[in-house]
Amino acid sequence: MIKMLGSTVHSALKMPAGAAQAADEDFKPLTREEAKKLRELSPSLSPWWIVGGQFGVGVAVALIAWALTGRSIAAWSAFYGALAVAIPGALFARGLMSQFSSINAMTAGFGFFVWEAIKIASSVGMLFAAPRLVPDLDWLAMLIGLIVTLKVYWVALLMRPERKIA
Repeated sequence: MIKMLGSTVHSALKMPAGAAQAADEDFKPLTREEAKKLRELSPSLSPWWIVGGQFGVGVAVALIAWALTGRSIAAWSAFYGALAVAIPGALFARGLMSQFSSINAMTAGFGFFVWEAIKIASSVGMLFAAPRLVPDLDWLAMLIGLIVTLKVYWVALLMRPERKIA
């Protein structure tokens, strides 16, 4: 039973006392083998694959921008827009995969919000720095690179490994 601000989770959920006790008695922790089998049945996608996909899409968008416009500045602008998504995404993935973020559920939840805030702040900072870092910035190409790279999250969600049926 988990204590939550002096009361139990069951009372916070307004469960009848008998149902709460039955739920506690029915709970059985998984063995090492059962946990391993559960992980094999429900594989997860590494965040590093998503970050790598974002860098790959960024390169592709930059090459397409260069091919369509014939201007290298459009390619650099599109690539910078992709980097404004991929670099903060890499920071976020690194933060979530750190040992500190996996101490317990509370630090994992707190770490998620902290690293998400860092990701957003670094993206906004990169966008504000864009005119100084990319001479003759093509704003349209940069926004296209940014938006297309953001869509990698949705593609990764659709292409995640499928659950295996036991």
